[in-house]
Amino acid sequence: MHKKDNVLIKTNLLICLIIVVGFLSTALLSYQANYSTSLKSIEEVSSLTSESIYYQLTTAFAKPIHVSLTMANDSLLREYIDNENQELNNQNYTKTIANYLDQYQKKYNYDSVFLISTESQCYYNFNGIDRLMTKDNLENVWYYEFLESKEDYSLNVDNDEAAHDDMTVFVNCKILDDQNKVTAVVGVGVKLESLQTLFAEYEKQFGVNVYLVDNNGKVQISTKNLNEDYFKIKDLEDKKEEILSYNKDKYQFWTKNYNTKHNDNFMVSRYIDDLSWYLVIDQDNGSVIQSFRNQLYGTILIIIVIIIGILIIVTKVIKEFNKQVLQREEAFRTVTEQLYDNIYELNITLNCTANTSTQRYFESLGVSVGIPYDEGIQIIAQKQIKEEFRKGYIDTFCTQNVLKQYELGNTDLRYDFMISQDGINYYWIRIDAIIYYNKEDECVHMFTYRKTIDHEKRVELEMEQLACYDKLTNLYNRGSIQLMIERMLNQNTNQMYAFFILDIDNFKSTNDLYGHVFGDYVLTQFAGVLKENFRTQDVVGRLGGDEFIAFIPISSLYSIEGKAKRLLDVLNQEICLDGDCMKISASIGISIVPDDGNDFVSLYKKADMALYISKNKGRNTFTIYNS
Repeated sequence: MHKKDNVLIKTNLLICLIIVVGFLSTALLSYQANYSTSLKSIEEVSSLTSESIYYQLTTAFAKPIHVSLTMANDSLLREYIDNENQELNNQNYTKTIANYLDQYQKKYNYDSVFLISTESQCYYNFNGIDRLMTKDNLENVWYYEFLESKEDYSLNVDNDEAAHDDMTVFVNCKILDDQNKVTAVVGVGVKLESLQTLFAEYEKQFGVNVYLVDNNGKVQISTKNLNEDYFKIKDLEDKKEEILSYNKDKYQFWTKNYNTKHNDNFMVSRYIDDLSWYLVIDQDNGSVIQSFRNQLYGTILIIIVIIIGILIIVTKVIKEFNKQVLQREEAFRTVTEQLYDNIYELNITLNCTANTSTQRYFESLGVSVGIPYDEGIQIIAQKQIKEEFRKGYIDTFCTQNVLKQYELGNTDLRYDFMISQDGINYYWIRIDAIIYYNKEDECVHMFTYRKTIDHEKRVELEMEQLACYDKLTNLYNRGSIQLMIERMLNQNTNQMYAFFILDIDNFKSTNDLYGHVFGDYVLTQFAGVLKENFRTQDVVGRLGGDEFIAFIPISSLYSIEGKAKRLLDVLNQEICLDGDCMKISASIGISIVPDDGNDFVSLYKKADMALYISKNKGRNTFTIYNS
């Protein structure tokens, strides 16, 4: 190495040292200043977020509390309750109460509106009598605790059985007679989903965690950790009593971060009188500090890049640089050849192969010398690629598309397809392509890498297929059912279809009497009978619980009646398992395309109405909506 080269290198090292010291000093000072500012910002953001959510929650719950109290003092509803003993067996009486609750539900768009009679223990909702509030059912504990309490109203979080067991906040109010005796409990339910959405928006916007906890520290509403002890999961059990004792004013403090040993986090708690719950906001500065550290690392990376640039520009060590590049390219090519079955290079601009090895590869696939690349891939597609993949293969790798993608800035292409060597046995392969501009010939080139992926592709397709089926019954699940029905309706707009909803009669009592194992066995047997009585091209699936759907093309209403009768006959059977036997039957509701609708939601709604009528007619029967 020449002395001149040594001088250049030493000069470059000195310049690099100055740049490193200057940049690092500035970055470290900025880091310290931003750290102090971030702590103050975290405290302000958490406090302001607490204030905002506090007033939104107060407003959100004021209306349902007011509505529940209004119903509790409604003289008309009191009169219904007073007449219950004389009218309990009267379907019109039940329907009247259901209509009353339904009007409130629709007027205020609540997820649930209910009434519980203390005399009969009947639980009414907008569908009628849902169940009896028996003491032996753990889900009814809240009701009896509320009756024994001195509060006029209360809130509790529970599953709403009338809304597919969605988690719901219930506002419960007592109805009193003239002697101040509790005659009923009335209330409304608001899904947690809306509150969780509100919390999620604040968490996303301000980077905080939002919780509503009860007097025991249990998380009632949040986007995570529901029903867990907040102070336990945050490792703040030693602060629990202190924080929960502040039930009037806002309480806030810094504490050691529960995720790391080096950062602090800020927590603010506020008591909400209307809910008797605590609103807790916490925010840790770990992500903020990490952001500053990332900036510092980025600065260091920029310094390194600048140093490399200076070294390259000043020293002009082009030969050494080129040698290193060539070595790396060779190493990359060696590793790539180990990963892929075939690698070849094409000159896209000139529509031909770019080297001898690629030309020989094309010849091995039946493409003669001199044939343009575009024509060559068509020959390969015709001879080796499975028919349904040929067009996609050609469209992806033809010169027109490659040049278009390059102009759009897309330099990577990929296509998975099936190929065969003998025209009989096909297997999956993947072609990855890299598009680049070659300065040597001023043309756009493409490297393509072919790899066999048969095993992983078949596993992937098998997993996709499993995602379409209900695990218990091996019938289509709800998502697949809706997708397939909508597709059939869009593709055959002039075809008549029948939409069946089938419900196992008294299935709940089956679970209660013999347990869920027997209940699951009943569901699988029921599903098996359904599958046997429909064609493979018919859509047969399970919506959930004991509710099943079948969707079939029809020629007339007469054929539907015959089909429904046959189904009732074959589904009316006795099922036995390990000595336990149960007589089952089915109720069916049917809607018709196009008379009752041309989309899944309309058909489902009307078939469900028809099913409700079938249930009321005594079960083991069917109803066509238009009839």
